[in-house]
Amino acid sequence: MSVFSSSNESSGRRPRGVDTRLYFLIGLGTIFGIGHHIDHVVRGNHVGWPLIPEVTVFTYTLIIYPIIVVGIYLTVTERVGVRYWTIVLGGILFAVVITHFGPWATEPPQDVIEPYESVYVGYVAFGWLLTFVISLTAATTYSIHRWILVRNTSS
Repeated sequence: MSVFSSSNESSGRRPRGVDTRLYFLIGLGTIFGIGHHIDHVVRGNHVGWPLIPEVTVFTYTLIIYPIIVVGIYLTVTERVGVRYWTIVLGGILFAVVITHFGPWATEPPQDVIEPYESVYVGYVAFGWLLTFVISLTAATTYSIHRWILVRNTSS
């Protein structure tokens, strides 16, 4: 088995350990991230430039989308690989979890649920956030697995 193949790829070479599953998980996490940003806009809290004049954490988190697009381009052209995605996905996961959960959360669950008139809509938004975290956890875990596999195979 080569460094570029995996058990879920029947044929063909994938750059530096990035396989179809990892691309899928990156895409899934991106979709949930976009949805979560849209949720911020809909509920109208914790937003920033370009929606309001102030630059906030929301503004800085928008940089992740160009990082993902550039990362996919660099992966397809074999300039970066699974290590890049492990670092990026792990960083996003850490940022989302620390922002929304735990004692230092600046945007705790009630900030997601309470702005909506309907508690049910608030819980759907919170469920979306939880699914976002789960998708990022899956993507990060799988990326770590692929990184270890590539490292052990190339040794």
